[in-house]
Order: sequence, then C-alpha cells, then structure tokens
Amino acid sequence: MSIDQPTSPEFFTLDIGGMTCASCVARVEKALNKDPRIEAASVNLATEQARIRIKPGSQATLNELIGLVQKTGYEATESSLRGHLDRNSDKSFWATDGFGRVLISFALSAPLVLPMLLMPFGIHWSLSGWWQLALATPVQFILGWRFYKAGFKSLLAGAGNMDLLVALGTSAAYGLSLYLLISSSHTHELYFEGSAIIICMVLLGKWLESRAKQQTSEAIRALQKLWPEQAKVLNLQWTVGNDISPEQYRNLSLEQVMPGDRVVVLPGERISVDGEIISGSSHVDESLLTGESAPIKKAVGSKVIGGAVNGEGMLVIKAQAVGIESVLSKIISLVEQAQTQKAPIQKLVDQVSAIFVPAVILIAVCTGLANWFYLDSASIAILRAVSVLVIACPCALGLATPAAIMAGTGVAARFGILIKDAQVLELAHRLHIVAFDKTGTLTIGKPRLLHFAPLNFVQYDANQILATAVGLQLGSEHPLAKALLEAAHQQTIAPIAATNSRALPGIGIEGIPSNGSFAGKSIRLQSLASLEGSPHHQAVSDLSKEYFNQGLTVSVLTMDIEAPQNLAVPLAIFAFGDELKPNAKEAISSLHQMGIRTVMISGDNLAAAKRVGAVIGMDEVFAQVMPGDKSEIIRTLQQSNVATKEYVAMVGDGINDAPALAMADVGMAMSTGTDVAMQAAGITLMRGDPTLVADAIAISKNTWNKIRQNLFWAFAFNTIGIPLAALGYLSPMLAGSAMALSSFCVLSNALFLKRWRPIHV
Repeated sequence: MSIDQPTSPEFFTLDIGGMTCASCVARVEKALNKDPRIEAASVNLATEQARIRIKPGSQATLNELIGLVQKTGYEATESSLRGHLDRNSDKSFWATDGFGRVLISFALSAPLVLPMLLMPFGIHWSLSGWWQLALATPVQFILGWRFYKAGFKSLLAGAGNMDLLVALGTSAAYGLSLYLLISSSHTHELYFEGSAIIICMVLLGKWLESRAKQQTSEAIRALQKLWPEQAKVLNLQWTVGNDISPEQYRNLSLEQVMPGDRVVVLPGERISVDGEIISGSSHVDESLLTGESAPIKKAVGSKVIGGAVNGEGMLVIKAQAVGIESVLSKIISLVEQAQTQKAPIQKLVDQVSAIFVPAVILIAVCTGLANWFYLDSASIAILRAVSVLVIACPCALGLATPAAIMAGTGVAARFGILIKDAQVLELAHRLHIVAFDKTGTLTIGKPRLLHFAPLNFVQYDANQILATAVGLQLGSEHPLAKALLEAAHQQTIAPIAATNSRALPGIGIEGIPSNGSFAGKSIRLQSLASLEGSPHHQAVSDLSKEYFNQGLTVSVLTMDIEAPQNLAVPLAIFAFGDELKPNAKEAISSLHQMGIRTVMISGDNLAAAKRVGAVIGMDEVFAQVMPGDKSEIIRTLQQSNVATKEYVAMVGDGINDAPALAMADVGMAMSTGTDVAMQAAGITLMRGDPTLVADAIAISKNTWNKIRQNLFWAFAFNTIGIPLAALGYLSPMLAGSAMALSSFCVLSNALFLKRWRPIHV
C-alpha cells in the first residue's frame, strides 16, 4: 500500500539506505532534529524511512534534507509514504469488469437473440447474416478482446485458464458462423448469437464476481474509512490545564503527525492516532475495531485507538503510534494478509486446476469428433464442443476457497477476531483441546495485595518488611509488582530502593536493600514453590493453606543468611487476589458445548490454580508451571491420544506465553497483552474477553463449511454440466449462462457468512 508524496511543502518523506541498527536510527534522527528549520523528525528502521516536518515559515528544500542525511554517512532519496489506504477502490463504470461493457454487449447481442425469443410465439424473423456479423464482431473482438489477450498469455506461460476456454469456444462458434455465411445463404444455420451471448454472460458473470468480491472485502473498506483525513495538532506552547481555542492548534494531514504530538479530538470526531489521554474525559466507541458493543469510559491516562469515535467530551491525546505503527493499520494488515493467503485445501484445488483446462480441451475435441462421426454434422459437433468448453470454465472452482476466506475473515474482524492466516481457519474447526493461561486471560490481570503477614518467628518491623519488598519491584511491569506498589502507596509507605536487582525466571526477584533493617542483605521475593527443599517450606505452606483455599497467589519474602549454612529465612507472606473475568465461566461452558476439552496452565501453586479451575469448570489444571515449560505441556497434550493427533489451541497474553502460542496448532492472543504474544499467535482477540475463543472457533467452522459447500457446487456444475453439453442438452448460450450462474452461486454462498453473529453478542 502506498500513496503519492504529500503536496504540503511542510512535510517530506525520505528513504534511508544503509541503516542496520538502532544507533543508526538515532544518528540520522539526531542530525535531522538538530537543524533549526525542522520541527520534528522520526526515523524508522523497519521501513527505512525518515518522516520530516518543517517549521511553518521555514525554507528547506528536499535536496537540503537529503544532504543532511548524507552527511551522517547514509543514503537518502525521495520517497512516498507507505501504509496509506486507497479510498478509491471502486472500479469505474467502463473498467474491464465494469457494468458499462456488460450493457454494450447485451445491447449488441439483443437483436441476435430476439428471433429465438419470438419463435415460440409463431413469429419468424431474423436479421440478415451480414447484419448478424456486424453486430457479433465488436462483441467478439472488442468486448471479448480481454479473453484473447489473457488466454494468449496463459499459453505463453504453458498453462491454461478460463479466458483460454472462452476464447477457444467463442472463436469456434464465430468461425463456424462466418464459414456458413460465406458458403451458404441459410441464415438460420448461423450461430453468431451463440458466440455473442457467451461473451455477454461471461462479462456479466465477471461483473457479478467483481461486485461480490467487493462485498467480501467490505470489512477492509470499513476499516479504511476509519482513518480521518486530518488531525488537530496543538502548538508547543499549550500546557495541560489551559483552555483550548482554534488558534492553538493546526489541522495537519494524518501523514504529518509525529509520535509525541498532542492531538485535540472534539466531541463526535474520530480519534486520529493511537495514544494516551493527557486531558479530558469521554466515552469512546471502539466497536468497529474491537467488536465491543458499548462505548467505553476514558479519562486521563487511558489508552485510545486511532479510528475510534469520541463521545461527549473534548480530549487531548499524546500520540504514541501513527501511520503503519498504529493498531488500525496493523488490524488492516492482518486482515489483508489473511485474505490474500491460500488455505492448505486450495493447494489441492490448484493441482486440479492445473490439469483441468487441458483435460476440458481434450474432452471438447473428443466430443466434437464423436458427434461428427455419429451425427454426420460438423456444425452440431462444433456447437456441442463449444458448449463443453464454455460450461467447464473453472471460475467457480477458483473462487470457492478465497471467497469464503475473505468473507469469513472480514466478518470475524468486525467482531474483534483477527485471523492472521488462512491455515488457522482450516485448523480451528478441528480443535479437541483449548489451553488457557490464567493471569490476564481468565482473570482481569490486575491483582491486588489482599493479605500481608509478617512471620512470627522473625522480629522485624512490618512496615520495614513491606517497604523492602516494594523496593525490589521498583521499575517492574509485573502485575504483582504493581499490586505491591499500589498497596504501599495506599499506606503511604516509602519504598526502600534495592541495588543489584535481577529477575529470577520462574522464581521471582532479588536485590540488596540500600538502607533500613535489611541493608546489605540479599533479599528475595519468590514463589512458595521455589522454597521447596528449604526447612521452612512446610511451615510456610501450612500458614498459607487458608490463602490457597481462597484461590489466592502466594509469594514469600526471604532473606539469605550465611551461618550456620546458606539458608533463605522467610520474613513475610504476601497473598494476591486476581479477580476472574465476569464471563470466564461462560467461555468455558461454551467450549464444552462444542465438545472441546479445556485446560488451564498456570505458574500459581496447585491449590490456588485448582480452586480457580473448579470455579469456572476447567477439565484439567497444570499448576506451578515454569514459563519455559508451557510449550512442552502443549506438545504433551497434542500427543495425549495414542490413536490420533489431538489438535490443541493455546490462549494467552504474555511474553512467556509466546513459545506455547507458537507450539499450539492454533495460537490465540489477547490484544490486551504483549506484541510478542500477538506475533506468535494465529488469531488475535481484540477484546480481553475469553468468550471470543468460542466465537473464533465458530466462525472457523462456518467458513470451513462454506469452503466445502463451494467446492461441492463448483465440482457439481462441471461434473453434471460437461456430460449434458457433450450430449447436446445444453446449447452454447445455456452453457454460458450456467457457467456465469456457477460463479455467482459460489460467491453468493460465501456472502452468507456476512450474516454470521457471535454466540456471545
């Protein structure tokens, strides 16, 4: 996707060559931002582009900007922006597949067909042969030229296609008619109407295909329309808390907005960038992006997505992602990627199609020779061969799979289910097991510190213990760390910073407090399971039993001592509670109704994990699982049935879920999680709603059913039609109509997917 260079003299885009790492980006960006004429510059390593906005009134030419980059040792050339969406995708009236050509072809062919329509009423009238030739010739060689051109190219490539069959069939009918016209005066034996009406019907079929294809890709166009044309960017002088007047912002094209810009969104407007609200509050409608039916309350600190509709309040948003980096752009890319890929079953169709055209030509030749031999009529033999050629056009066969995939992925995207590739659609309907991560997937992912219990066999101040534990977590993004920091904030306890802090994968975090009662000591906040083997393990487990029974997550703060031997002495127990998502139980119930077994994989202790699993109805629970072991559990589940392979899906949202998501037959990532998880998954759920898992499987089943139905009808038309044409039960005109009808039926059947609605709307 690309667009032309913006016409505004204030904005430039350059292609940068020679960049290999982040330091290269920093060097180019620094050189550009250092120039006093440049208001903002952003360089992207992935796209190898620099986007530069010039200060109003400043004079900077393209060559001067290129020179600035070249001075840093990199190449630069003028570029056009990538990632922009073509809003003018509709084809013109006179395009190759436009309706204008269909109208002209029918207008020219109508006088040729009219005598056949009048004959049942006892009216015998027809045009002279030369008039028929005059009307049929432009249809054959002007309107039908596309078939000759494409057919010839397919021959040069050593392959056959629909256009070759149409060109051969209509040329045979036209050539026979021309021969009879020149050699005989019997105009009733001419078949110009056959060749002309075949082209008419094929053109009509192609126009209907084009229209239907536009409808199957309606989801993409609906997403494209979410892009606003402009953004209101505030001047640098504006500060939070001040009033905003029109004089304080400029209307810039969306391509000119940079990360860090502060964008004003008025009530009722579409949000133009991904970012964070720094002023104002409102309800935001994200339904077309996430499938969330009700507007969501947003306030200062809330994240917003470009393309969503602002409600009643004015917002000021600090831009964080624009253009191809935005969520909307990534959604469109995912949907386009899925719609342009081939499903594995399409490979079989391609193999059939590769031999289909040569086989049809052979059948047509045999049909002509057999009819000529038995009926002793060259004209009838040629017409029946033409009928075989025309009805066997593999249009429907080629459309069967992609049409269903486009419709299925499009409607799924409307309801917040982004399907990354077509293979996922082919696998999701086969699933036997769905494995869930617990935190952030089945739970809200925002645990709270519910219990803090200093242990009675150590003598330390409770506040000192809490301050020390919180100090270990400073700067951590872990949900439990945030829960500790929030608890300390509520109790106005200042954290005691720790030095040499380091994460212990699957265990916890450790560091050395800089002051306080534990200054200089090695302190560790760790899971209870990691204490196994310690002489204190059993005592701490007994004290934690009540918390386990409540389904809470337990961590232990320990201190290392050197004498008499290296031991981790427990200082306190922390019990965290993470609330289950309201519809978690409903999500599991829906999967059970589909006959799918459910599994939960958690790093929590066994008692807490089993408690959660029992509440929501999980079939099996794996607890105290190290992050690196999740993928091994997925492998074990896939091999759990000796007789056959078990198809397993993994649903998660964290970085440590990425290997399991990749290992699973179908990976489903919550968009509320990390980009790494979404990259590893085949399906992204745009809402943190576990019921979307069953909905994703449902749309997969529906799409797969449509693919099978389409392939059945495509093969049925040819299987039934070719013998009928060979035996003379289908005239060339009826064969052309049947061929067009087959494509239309396949596309219409696929479009029924647009009526699909999730189970849990």
